[in-house]
Amino acid sequence: MAIVQTEDLGRMYQMGEATVHALSNVSITIGQGEYVAIMGPSGSGKSTLLNLLGCLDQPTTGRYLLGGQDVSRLDDRRLSAVRGRRIGFIFQSYNLIAQLNIIENIEVPMIYQGVPEAESHDRARELAHQVGLGSRITHRPAELSGGQQQRVAIARALANDPLILLGDEPTGNLDSQSGAEILDTLDALHRQGKTLILVTHDEHIGRRAQRVFHMFDGRIDRIETNGH
Repeated sequence: MAIVQTEDLGRMYQMGEATVHALSNVSITIGQGEYVAIMGPSGSGKSTLLNLLGCLDQPTTGRYLLGGQDVSRLDDRRLSAVRGRRIGFIFQSYNLIAQLNIIENIEVPMIYQGVPEAESHDRARELAHQVGLGSRITHRPAELSGGQQQRVAIARALANDPLILLGDEPTGNLDSQSGAEILDTLDALHRQGKTLILVTHDEHIGRRAQRVFHMFDGRIDRIETNGH
């Protein structure tokens, strides 16, 4: 089943008198449970594509179907609702709230969705254990290593059981050992059937993904399939 489907997706920006084609005619299909990496040089359109797939921006042209729903032309309020329910984000800089402990950080997306407090607390505790931080649940971000903070961010991304997990350079701020631990966590999520779409410069992610979309000048230049 196709979870992500784009048809001739394009995104243009006006820069003064010039029109910049950040993305042009991108047509991709990603199935449920797939692990996909998006790679390419700076300025190739990776971040623009991720923003569109994450419903953080709207395409200028083309269509985007997420879980069968056409989200290409939704207004900001409805796009926000789709993001909250159907998409989990993992950022390079973690984006945790410094004043909140691990449990509270993981609970944030559930609070926005109106999940009852007792239920959200139990779910957050379960997710903290799932990412190996069950013994650190009362700690705040400043008391954690970069790798541990990223695991909290992964748990938070899973809070509402999203259709897709989107990662923007999820190992970009980490040393090699912490990065490898995050990749192991992502591999485990993939084995559990999660759909992962990661923008990355990290060749290790490229090798672990099932498919790699190589981008250049706002287009999919080629698609590489890994044999595993």
